[in-house]
Amino acid sequence: MSGRNWILVGASAFLVLVGLPFVIYPVVALDILCLGLFALAFDLVFGQVGLLSFGHAAFWGTSAYVTGWLLLHAGASVPLAMLGGTASAFLIAIPIGFLSIRSVGIYFSMITLAFGQMIDFIAKQWEDVTGGESGMPNIPRPSLFGLDFSNSLHVYWFGLVVATCGALVAFRTIHSPFGAALRAIRDNDIRAQSVGYATWAHKVLAFLLSAALSGLAGALFVVAHGVVSLDVLSWTTSGQVVMTTLLGGTGTFLGPLVGSAITVLLRDALSRSTAATGLVTGLVFVVTVLFFRRGVVGSLLALWAQRQAARPAAVAPGPPAAS
Repeated sequence: MSGRNWILVGASAFLVLVGLPFVIYPVVALDILCLGLFALAFDLVFGQVGLLSFGHAAFWGTSAYVTGWLLLHAGASVPLAMLGGTASAFLIAIPIGFLSIRSVGIYFSMITLAFGQMIDFIAKQWEDVTGGESGMPNIPRPSLFGLDFSNSLHVYWFGLVVATCGALVAFRTIHSPFGAALRAIRDNDIRAQSVGYATWAHKVLAFLLSAALSGLAGALFVVAHGVVSLDVLSWTTSGQVVMTTLLGGTGTFLGPLVGSAITVLLRDALSRSTAATGLVTGLVFVVTVLFFRRGVVGSLLALWAQRQAARPAAVAPGPPAAS
């Protein structure tokens, strides 16, 4: 899309998000923001580089635990705790990225999954720090410049600002020469090397940025709920972000946000009406993969492109007939 269209779409999406907590519960709306930012961070590696990570919960969960620990035991302010959580996700991504990026395809996926499971095991055994099987309940969130983090609307406005900043970082990355290089590497790694791109370095940098944004999303989730649950490092959390991204549309900037909205709203509605939440969610995912292989946003964009291509070209007026 052109720059003008991007501005219109971005402004419309922001206005929708501003009004969202007045339509649904603010906590549910904030969950959409957290999962949306997490999915957008994951898509930097999956949609832009073509690397399928099954261990992104390691960054989300590590940041959540560090943020919770800093708030609970160190008495840190909310921004400082979130910064510490984001930094911790970035730091653990350095060895994981350097080791896993050397592999491709299913081998990369399995290595990231193995690292994720290893970090999950360490967190559950390190009870003095993480709380073990009990997690971290009742995390204090000190007020900041008049923002009361026990007020769900105040937390949502804060989360909207944080998520918007994270989304702008991802947008700038995607629509930059660096983002174009990532897509070139995704389409043909060997050709990208032949024209001078340092493909391994580009992949590592994209992986580190994705981990940092995932950590920011995990830290925001802790501030939103005041608790670190046991599943923040689980493989199911990694699976959820994969499903969310595919549902919205990979390689599309708005796809992860749309996918997160569908996932969270569906989960919230089903949790109040049926116990078969996982079954229904799985069926929705299967239908999406079978009939909307590009995801919701990707399919809509493809349909729009087809309609634009089918339009008859405007016939330029010829010269006036001679009298």
